Amino acid sequence: MNRSVLISGCSGGGKSTLLAELGRRGYRIVEEPGRRIVKQEIEGVGAALPWANMEAFARRAIEMAIADHAAIARQPGRAFFDRGLIDAAAALQHLTGEPILERLSAAYPYDRRVFLTPPWPEIYVSDPERRHGFDEAVAEYDRLAAIYPMLGYEVIILPKMPVADRADFVLDHLSQEAN
Repeated sequence: MNRSVLISGCSGGGKSTLLAELGRRGYRIVEEPGRRIVKQEIEGVGAALPWANMEAFARRAIEMAIADHAAIARQPGRAFFDRGLIDAAAALQHLTGEPILERLSAAYPYDRRVFLTPPWPEIYVSDPERRHGFDEAVAEYDRLAAIYPMLGYEVIILPKMPVADRADFVLDHLSQEAN
């Protein structure tokens, strides 16, 4: 059984807040590659920012997600990923048409259940690392909601509820180990 669990979905849908809650409960968490890249790029040269060079950004996110996946695979227990390799590869494939999604997905698998945060306009906010608007976030969500099942993942839509309840929802689903 794969112990690497993806939390994906709509930007601004509460992924990072959910991951922080899971981290407070003692689970290992992996911060979204995109946010880490944006922070690094803003502090440095800024060449791989999504609003400046989306292709370079997606390629860096893929590299970082592969490194995250490898690092976590060597450790025992369950880990939760805020986005991951599939999101980054889907972005690059959508942008360039480069057919890498299936190959990378097969090489670096996650738990068969992927939790998606749906569009939630009431909590969506832009910030220095998330400059795109809600409509762009919804379009990305729609792409991901279609891609994950095509890759063989079971998509579980997270209900719009307080973060502690969302964390309980995820953990309850994962405790049902009927594969």
